[in-house]
Amino acid sequence: MSVIAPARPEPEATPATASPARPRRTAASRLSGWLGNSLVQGVLIVVGLVWITPLAGLFLSSLRSARDNAAGGWWTSLASPGRLSFDNYTALLANTGITRAFWNTVMISVPTTVLVVVIAALAGYAFAWLDFPGRDWIFLLVVALLVVPVQIGLLPVAKLFGQLGLFGTIPGVVLFHVAYGLPFAIFLLRNFFADLPREMLEAARMDGGTEWRIFTRLVVPIGRPAIASLAIFQFLWVWNDMLVALLFADTSSQPLTVELQSQVRQFGSNIDVLAPGAFLSLIVPVAVFFAFQRHFVQGVMAGSVK
Repeated sequence: MSVIAPARPEPEATPATASPARPRRTAASRLSGWLGNSLVQGVLIVVGLVWITPLAGLFLSSLRSARDNAAGGWWTSLASPGRLSFDNYTALLANTGITRAFWNTVMISVPTTVLVVVIAALAGYAFAWLDFPGRDWIFLLVVALLVVPVQIGLLPVAKLFGQLGLFGTIPGVVLFHVAYGLPFAIFLLRNFFADLPREMLEAARMDGGTEWRIFTRLVVPIGRPAIASLAIFQFLWVWNDMLVALLFADTSSQPLTVELQSQVRQFGSNIDVLAPGAFLSLIVPVAVFFAFQRHFVQGVMAGSVK
């Protein structure tokens, strides 16, 4: 005779096993979240307006005649936009000093940026992943050069360039900028490359990859944000430089910053030439920054999130 065991009751869900209920958002929490987002957006808008106002004022001044600029501030042109024209930019293109200085600035800034980025990337990879005698001591020397002010080397390097025939030439200005831009660039890229996973590089070596192939096909694509950030910084520093150009460039090789300064000294009232020249000097770095801002943000955030 079989005995049927009574059915065991199913255990009740305990508070520990039961899924917690999602907290219900009240009207007060939704209002506080909306106010917080609105406050942040409002602050960002105000900061953006404050930053862009001088740029807009300079652009409007460059579109006004010398008489209108002397009669009132740039904001008065908003009441009569029909008086704005591009005649000042036509006169700017006819100014041989400004146009020559602009192309001198391009010929100084672009090669300097390319040389600094290429040399620093190669040196940064070598200091991070290659073993050679005196590697750590050489890197410490590079780091020590970061604390050397640029003013200390102006006169000795000027004397050296005079003996080598580089003083007053564009290659001399480029060489000086490259020499003083490399310590920071090598330090930045070396620290970025050193954070790469060792296993990834060892796997590439086991697959038969040479150091050059690993550097060009693996390290450079991964380090593109840091390299782009360095390129932006270096380009802005060289483009806006005036101290080095005042000493190492002559009248035929001086960049736009020095030419604008000489125009102010010689013709203090020619705002119709200075305003478009200053706007041209300003808008190029701004355009470069916004063109590479995605890479710049990635480079700034690199290493902050693992």
